[in-house]
Amino acid sequence: MLPGTAPYDGTTLPPKRTTGITSVHEARDALGKRLRELRTAAGLSGRALAESLSWPPSKVSKLENGKQTPTDDDIRDWTRATSSENETEALLASLHTLEVQHAEWQRQLRVGLKPHQQEIADLDAKTRLFRAFESTFIPGLLQTAEYARYRFAQSITVFKVRNDIDEAVAARVQRQDILYRPDKRFHFVLTEAALRYRLCPPEIMLGQLDRLVSLTALPNVKLGIIGFETAYVVAPAHGFWILNADRVMVETFSAELNLAQPQELALYGGIFDNLAAVASYGRSARTIINQVITELAAEDDQKDQG
Repeated sequence: MLPGTAPYDGTTLPPKRTTGITSVHEARDALGKRLRELRTAAGLSGRALAESLSWPPSKVSKLENGKQTPTDDDIRDWTRATSSENETEALLASLHTLEVQHAEWQRQLRVGLKPHQQEIADLDAKTRLFRAFESTFIPGLLQTAEYARYRFAQSITVFKVRNDIDEAVAARVQRQDILYRPDKRFHFVLTEAALRYRLCPPEIMLGQLDRLVSLTALPNVKLGIIGFETAYVVAPAHGFWILNADRVMVETFSAELNLAQPQELALYGGIFDNLAAVASYGRSARTIINQVITELAAEDDQKDQG
């Protein structure tokens, strides 16, 4: 499932020089340019190609300029119309690389939340070293069932997908069994803000914070907390996961980005090291978490008394 890293030979996507969403745009542009080359080599104008495929002319333009991502059938139709069927498999491989690199949530979750959890579990099985930074919420592998339920509820609200929260929560909790496997290693870095954001009711968050404290005792789990008073070397712009040393996953509101270019891996590895270096661990991390628990519990008590 990883994006390809083969040198550019005119049929696959070229190596990307930038990261994140920019590289996705470049990959789509590269695919569009290759389609244009095939059309030009066949001596067809954009209008002539569109007419031969019964497409609106604007579709050819959008595909060639990277404004629209082609489907598998679009690729097959294009190569057939341009007498370049020998390019079909290479173009499909490039397309599927792009789809994995920029996996839209609307497409991933269209059949429900549970199947995506199962896909992640398959990826977990292949991963030995997990490094994760989160600035907003608790990582899925560390979530209580109750906290996870609220995270999944947001996905249903935002993406209007099928409500299979119970199954998704069960799948996420089952995934957490890997925390207790001695052949796996985990390094989590969270901001104090992630402990304080009101993404669920106080009583649910209190249970979640208690779980974080208990997880600091696991021998293969390293949990760092960056307190509010800490001076950052690198701003905590967004969360990300580094799986082994060959894949970076970044979640945006619209999609999951999967990055695998060497320069991307090196960049995110360096950023993680900088963030991890200023985090507190062990007793100091538990002190921060327990302080948040004390304040949240007191606030919750006041509400009950009011």
